[in-house]
Amino acid sequence: MANKEMQVVKGLDLQRYMGRWYEIASFPSRNQPKDGVNTRATYTLKDDGTVHVLNETWSGGKRGYIEGTAYKAVPNTDDAKFKVKFYVPPFLPIIPIVGDYWVLYIDDDYQYALIGQPSRNYLWILCRNTHLDDEIYNMLLQKAKDEGYDVGKLRKTPQSDPPPEEEGPQDAKGIWWIKSIFGK
Repeated sequence: MANKEMQVVKGLDLQRYMGRWYEIASFPSRNQPKDGVNTRATYTLKDDGTVHVLNETWSGGKRGYIEGTAYKAVPNTDDAKFKVKFYVPPFLPIIPIVGDYWVLYIDDDYQYALIGQPSRNYLWILCRNTHLDDEIYNMLLQKAKDEGYDVGKLRKTPQSDPPPEEEGPQDAKGIWWIKSIFGK
């Protein structure tokens, strides 16, 4: 099943996709702190057609974030396959890191989405709200299984309600990123 070509959304309305998305669950990543909570992404369409990406998470009571740019992986197609480029480390952004961001499913109202990438090493369940109904969550799990993902690796992301304010105490030194390299 893992060798099967993944099905991605066709004709994604990029303007409707913009805005804030809360991480409901994800595969653990060395690029995020293990104790990260209230993880979210905010997407803003730029004049040149690329997307400004702001990923935020709270660890140890402090806000860590990284900014990047997303762009179509294959221009002039209607496939929702994107590349996302970040520069690391956050405190001295000099090394480019590029990853795949494929929209595998999105509901008609653009309220929840399943995001993956071709290696199946990363998976995210995103929602416009901090919580997702169990029935919808289980439907997204099944869609991920159908695409060859081992959903047993998913970790639910703790989200507070209401979510944190825009700003908070910041991890200005990028400690969360350094800790994540060492699996902390």
